[in-house]
Amino acid sequence: MKFSRRSVLHATAVTFAAPALGVLGTPSPVRQAEAQTQNWRHALSLFGDIKYPEGFKHFDYVKPNAPQGGTVRQSTLGTFDNFNTVVAGVKGSIAIGTDLFIETLTTSSLDEVSTEYGLLAEAVRYPDDYSVVTYRLRANARWHDGKPISPDDVLYSFEVLKKNSPFYGAYYRHVVKAEKSGEREITFTFDGPGNRELPQIVGQLPVLPKHWWEGTDKSGRKRDITQTTLEPPLGSGPYRVKDFAPGRTLVYEKVDDYWGKDLNVTVGTRNFQTIRYEYFRDSTVALEAFKADQVDWRFENSAKEWANSYDFPAVRDKRVVKEEFPIRNIGVMQGFVFNIRRDKFKDSRVRRAFNFVFDFEEMNRQLFFGQYKRIASYFEGTELAATGVPTGKELEILENVRGKVPDEVFTKPYTNPVGGTPEAVRGNLREALTLFRQAGYEIKNTKLVDAKTGKPYAVEFLVDEPATERFVLFYKPSLERMGMTVSVRVVDAAQYENRLRQWDFDIIVASWAQSLSPGNEQRGFWSSQAADQPGSRNLIGIRNPAIDTLIERVIFTKDREDLVAATKALDRVLQWNFYVVPQWTYGKQRTARWDRFGHPETMPKYGSSAFPSIWWWDAAKAAKAPQRL
Repeated sequence: MKFSRRSVLHATAVTFAAPALGVLGTPSPVRQAEAQTQNWRHALSLFGDIKYPEGFKHFDYVKPNAPQGGTVRQSTLGTFDNFNTVVAGVKGSIAIGTDLFIETLTTSSLDEVSTEYGLLAEAVRYPDDYSVVTYRLRANARWHDGKPISPDDVLYSFEVLKKNSPFYGAYYRHVVKAEKSGEREITFTFDGPGNRELPQIVGQLPVLPKHWWEGTDKSGRKRDITQTTLEPPLGSGPYRVKDFAPGRTLVYEKVDDYWGKDLNVTVGTRNFQTIRYEYFRDSTVALEAFKADQVDWRFENSAKEWANSYDFPAVRDKRVVKEEFPIRNIGVMQGFVFNIRRDKFKDSRVRRAFNFVFDFEEMNRQLFFGQYKRIASYFEGTELAATGVPTGKELEILENVRGKVPDEVFTKPYTNPVGGTPEAVRGNLREALTLFRQAGYEIKNTKLVDAKTGKPYAVEFLVDEPATERFVLFYKPSLERMGMTVSVRVVDAAQYENRLRQWDFDIIVASWAQSLSPGNEQRGFWSSQAADQPGSRNLIGIRNPAIDTLIERVIFTKDREDLVAATKALDRVLQWNFYVVPQWTYGKQRTARWDRFGHPETMPKYGSSAFPSIWWWDAAKAAKAPQRL
């Protein structure tokens, strides 16, 4: 699934005439008139201008005549036992790179905030009230077996994803009907007017081949889209699975007769002949593989490794290039996340006390070489982050939930406690103890216990990799000073996924990436409806009517100014409920690569490194480098 973006159709329109829209049900005369006057459009964008006009040749940030060929080897952590994206997040561990062979109706540009252009679809239209949307497929869109991609494939994909995927079930729950409305047209009807994002959400639908999934495999067994599979599915994208070893290696090869290779949205992209992924269970082993030239490219997430582990000969003699790319398109909240379905975390004062115990400044100094800054917003790094006290339109929006949210929302800017010195740490621990006492806990025989039952306060941190365990163990002694019983449970990726699906955890480390135009995905992150939905991103278990109200306010905004104000209001209420102990962020993407690749002179504003999508194999550089191992 693409990163959640929020856009709708802009006024730019294709000039050819539009046939009448097959509106579902029994439309009113007004609706029929609207349908007949709709224009087909080539792009979707929420509140701004579309940069590229109809008929543009290629995106500005690509090299249209980029060299083709070569192999790039990348690493990833964890394991995989499934190619079926329909049950991803519910069953098995999905393979990386499925977007290389599964395509969507639209695709995004990387130099606009949230604009989409046609991929499988060549045109799209909708009425002014956004109550329906129609997509028209390209006549030449083909599956890898040569069969045309049809409206039946789109309808099948919508039905199976909505039925079997908790994520898509929530994402598309406002799409109440879908049907074929023309030879190559599909019309989606929404449950009400005014949701400006829904046309684009439909455009992000991954399209699957109905005839393949309803067929049989080589052994004659009927395929089952509700189950995991290691049979590489039929796709339509620029790559297909060439070879794999479950949980270890995955190799994609370029499709020579890919139907979309000359589209303006694909020119200059996907230039490698082969893309190879090596799976590692441990990030340290993955780094050693990179240093040994068994992997070409590495995204480095560890400040410690970035500071200490890139002083080997290949770096010093410039055969390995270290480069940081600014992150401009993503806000983030990462933190120690409470499972508030459990009684021990239901009181917000308890959750706030955990933040006072956390000495970020000392951790940043000792573990991270001072590279990070503390996160103070669920939209950190963007203009959507709430600061100061609410004023203007933001205050006006918050007045609608006054009395249902903490009073501090209106009177105080949210800040994290500051440690780093013995005096500050002692003061923070005293504040934490006060909060615990107010919540009904006390210190008895050096142990923190429930004042009514005498039951000791115990928590377990659930982690799935050593890098996470390292900083959890740094936090653990501070919590134990409060009299808590603290354990750290390290499990493998499969166990970790299963426990999250069952909400079987006390505290985990998790993050939520946010686009510059948030919308319907916020329901999946924070809404009451998603709180007990297996596979949802509401890991915390939030059931808060005020937050539900603010989410809807974000979704139904009318312009950019309104969206910013509504998002800040939502951010502020999330902050003052102390659902997480915020961690840290960097603001740049750290990368290291063996110097065998090229990229365009003008990099996309919102794509960070955009690797490997717009990069290519540079034969001249490769000839100067030692032969690969």
